[in-house]
Amino acid sequence: MRFDILTIFPEFFRGPLDYGIVHRARESGLIEVATHDLRGFAHDRHRTVDDRPFGGGEGMVLKPEPIFECMEALGIAPKRERIAAQVAAVTPAEDSGYRANDESARECVILMSASGRLFDQQIATELSQFNRIVLICGRYEGIDERVAENIADRELSVGDYVLSGGELPAAIVVDAVTRLIPGALGNEASAFTESFSPRAWSGIDGLPDSTAASGGLLDYPHYTRPADYNGLPVPEVLLGGNHDAIRRWRRYKALEKTYQNRPDLLQKTVLSGEDRQLLDRIRAESDADEKV
Repeated sequence: MRFDILTIFPEFFRGPLDYGIVHRARESGLIEVATHDLRGFAHDRHRTVDDRPFGGGEGMVLKPEPIFECMEALGIAPKRERIAAQVAAVTPAEDSGYRANDESARECVILMSASGRLFDQQIATELSQFNRIVLICGRYEGIDERVAENIADRELSVGDYVLSGGELPAAIVVDAVTRLIPGALGNEASAFTESFSPRAWSGIDGLPDSTAASGGLLDYPHYTRPADYNGLPVPEVLLGGNHDAIRRWRRYKALEKTYQNRPDLLQKTVLSGEDRQLLDRIRAESDADEKV
């Protein structure tokens, strides 16, 4: 997979993308990351990439010309063609004029914007199916809306807060998507057993048949050696070797942590009858603690 990042601060990415899984994926050839300085597509003597918005308002806005010219230089198909090719790749029609293997169907252009849809694991999974992703990093008070309307396939945000620009969000997207590319992780199952993973397993009594399955919940607590550190022991159930008991404990703890920290996820997760019984117990214990 190839990532192209459009930014006015290309040097920013020399740090975040040079470590860990992303670095290894780049070294092994699984991904390629190229940064493109938008100032290189500004033609005035000051290499101006921003301007004041029509109608007035605070701050400056990124101009459309450098972004449009950069996209043309990268050889990315126009938005209309990409969207049509992507639709045809899913539901090809004989008279569509596009083939399922059309290269345009494998390209995705993303505008990192506070106005975008919230980036999550499901979107990361969708993006991992593309061959090429272009990430446009906003700055200042935003980007000329013609970029969103005529270039970007989608707008994404990494949270309900304001950042100085789209560089950090772009690095987050690269990291999250790279983890889902086959070969990027040492253990391929890891990508499906972490917090927020949409994949679930059905097993004994409706519980996941993996001791590490998330199924959309937050991850359960982890412990390592020593078994007792300064009077802080590891839960006994993890030391007994009873895998069914460990599985149940982990599921309970995942439900408990999700209930405490991200109850909204419980509305999106498929829960078994056993899960609901555990959740009822968690609620009862929480209510009892509040009364104490």
